[in-house]
Amino acid sequence: MTRPSIPFILMALVAILTSGPIQAKEPDWSDYAALLKEHVTTEQHHGVRLNWVSYGRLRQDPRWPRLLKQMEGFSPQNLSTDQERLAFYINAYNIMAIKVVVDNWPLESIKDVGNLLWPVWKRTAGRIGGKEVTLNEIEHEILRPMGEPRIHFAIVCASTSCPDLRKEPFTAAKLDEQLDEQAAGFLGNAKKGLRQDGGGIRVSKIFSWFEDDFGGESGVKAFIQHYRPLPAGASIQADLPYDWRLNGD
Repeated sequence: MTRPSIPFILMALVAILTSGPIQAKEPDWSDYAALLKEHVTTEQHHGVRLNWVSYGRLRQDPRWPRLLKQMEGFSPQNLSTDQERLAFYINAYNIMAIKVVVDNWPLESIKDVGNLLWPVWKRTAGRIGGKEVTLNEIEHEILRPMGEPRIHFAIVCASTSCPDLRKEPFTAAKLDEQLDEQAAGFLGNAKKGLRQDGGGIRVSKIFSWFEDDFGGESGVKAFIQHYRPLPAGASIQADLPYDWRLNGD
């Protein structure tokens, strides 16, 4: 067998280097998927039907520290598409919110972790890619600027009136379908999403807090109308009580 010449080797290297970027893969979410499947169940609590998280059991599951180690070691800069980044950071937010609860267990509310001067949202929640992150950074500096309002029905701040924690990880391949299901499910919950009250409609305060993300008042109405047809001329008030009690035990 003859040896390949130096020019041939150089040409091969050039071909490899100029053939385009290697497509990054999303993390292997198998541990996270197993944790969600085993420790999240649909139940009735605080007068609300919701996905209930067994934090007490999850914190003792050997897959939990493995997942945190995976999050710390994964480099999100290698994700190549907006869908991959959205899916990753939605999962990351939810995992970090769970971590805050687990690290401070037992809790009655995630808000008990912080105080007025230094709320839980501004405290270090965990590490992603070797960097300390807060829940505020993930939500307001990464996810919201991506311009996808449905994230507000996918990220879960460990509270009863939050959207339900999905029983599977978000993935780029299924993200659009998953986000639609989350939005429709939330608006289908009369206790925390949307409630018809006489001739008017009352919806979650999420639509007030993040009204600009939906395109203002008219955008909020159009968004809701897409998932829940509204009576003609119905008024919408984003004032449903928000229950900050923990979404699990």
